[in-house]
Amino acid sequence: MVPPLENVVLFAAAGLALLVVPGPAVLYIVARSLEAGRTAGLASTLGVALGSLVHVAAAALGISAVLAASATAFTAVKLVGAVYLTGMGIRRILRPEASVGASAGSRPGLRRVFAQGVVVNVLNPKTAVFFLTFLPQFVDPARGSAGLQMLLLGGLFVAMGVISDGAYALGAGSIGGWLARRPRLLTAQRYVTGGTLIGLGVAAAVTGSRRV
Repeated sequence: MVPPLENVVLFAAAGLALLVVPGPAVLYIVARSLEAGRTAGLASTLGVALGSLVHVAAAALGISAVLAASATAFTAVKLVGAVYLTGMGIRRILRPEASVGASAGSRPGLRRVFAQGVVVNVLNPKTAVFFLTFLPQFVDPARGSAGLQMLLLGGLFVAMGVISDGAYALGAGSIGGWLARRPRLLTAQRYVTGGTLIGLGVAAAVTGSRRV
């Protein structure tokens, strides 16, 4: 039930090529890292990874196929995710105290940041369609259960994503710490992170209903 080694190597190479180019998840993680530091960025990374695993399981079980086939369901999930991201961005702009330079008690808790990462990724139907269309290309039906092979390949992709996204989180968190020592830049930081989240929400709302 394991894909052929050559398929795994090709999958890893293709996955690496995709991960090198920053996508919406990376932008979200960077925004959270700038806002609350490296630890929060890593928590967001793990949350996004768990959300990806949910999509991998859905693709392996055929649930994502239902979402991809229904324009109404796709649009509903997409709009809920867009509203969620936009709301986070607006709150970030309107709450200047929630910054890297604020006290630890006023920053978002790691559990909350982790949960938000999960929700943001789960509510992205484009991620579901991505795994639904990407994973089967490397599955060999002759090697056993296609669903199990998709789970294994999807797990590998998510693990690679954690490493890649974690690097972005650490880098952005370091920049956020540098900004925290320069109070005059904190306002700009607030608008950049909030604007990024709002931009992601708007982008999610206006993207096509079936394309990854």
